[in-house]
Amino acid sequence: MSYFRAIDPFPLESAEHTKLHEFYARLAGGRLATTRCGGCGATTWPPRGFCPECASDRFEWVDLPAEGTVHAFTVQDAGLPAGFDGPRVFAIVKVAGHRIFSILTGADPGAVRVGQRVALAPLRVADDPRGHPRWLPAFRVT
Repeated sequence: MSYFRAIDPFPLESAEHTKLHEFYARLAGGRLATTRCGGCGATTWPPRGFCPECASDRFEWVDLPAEGTVHAFTVQDAGLPAGFDGPRVFAIVKVAGHRIFSILTGADPGAVRVGQRVALAPLRVADDPRGHPRWLPAFRVT
């Protein structure tokens, strides 16, 4: 039996669909990036096309460190989205003062601990409707 997916659960990452496409391009290259406001200098997570502090829409891209620490996590065994095998470890990872909701890849759910060091390991997900690869931020335990 095959299923038809009526809704695409992944973001459209191309320049035609989002002005934040640079985030996905850098992620595909193994770099975690975010935006820094050109008005007040604040960095935000997730990357944004406007500043929540001063409402400026001028921004530049800055790379974040490729390592962080587990701030919190949970393990999900059932009810995972199509294409994801369980159990899946979801974590909030602290990187340069930002808290990033992410997946921990290759993690033993029973061995993950708060404070554990992790490294960026972008996760390739289903290609977009035109066949271009798409990525989500993910980390692996170091």
